[in-house]
Amino acid sequence: MTQSLMSRRAVLTAGAAALAMPALSLRAHAEDLPQVTRHNVMGFRTQDWRPYFNTLARGAILCDMDSRVLHFWGADGSYRLYPSTVPISEDYTRRGYTEITLKRRNPVWIPTPSMRAENPDLPARIEAGPLNPMGTRALNLTWQYYRVHGTDNVEKIGRRASSGCIGLHNHHVEELFERVMVGTPVLLI
Repeated sequence: MTQSLMSRRAVLTAGAAALAMPALSLRAHAEDLPQVTRHNVMGFRTQDWRPYFNTLARGAILCDMDSRVLHFWGADGSYRLYPSTVPISEDYTRRGYTEITLKRRNPVWIPTPSMRAENPDLPARIEAGPLNPMGTRALNLTWQYYRVHGTDNVEKIGRRASSGCIGLHNHHVEELFERVMVGTPVLLI
């Protein structure tokens, strides 16, 4: 009896060890695995921010810096939620009320003076096209140099990665572009 009990224990122990080996092997080589950037998926949820606006007659946009999403309410009652990129730090962040002052298709990108001061090697301008950091559409705000625009780098979406602007996937900013009008109120929180 004791020998059969020992045999069972040996078999169970060996089986458990065999099952654990891939996990142990993976853990031993974890430093060799590519590092994955974590996105803010948990903060991506719908919220009703409409009470923050006096009227929705022109629609409304709310950019939530913590959740890294842009909420849009249309004058027709529609609602959209878009993942976005937000400023990389508080130094680049503006908060408060503004509005859409200009809508531009295929915008030209011109680095701001502060961007050029930080990196003098930046080109003076980048014409519309696949390498344009502003993507396919831009919505200018009342604050100088601040925009809601597309991006040439979708890896930035869901992260703190911009120099002040709110970036969207190009297909999202194209959809938003068709729905907003000049004068649409915008709140950045």
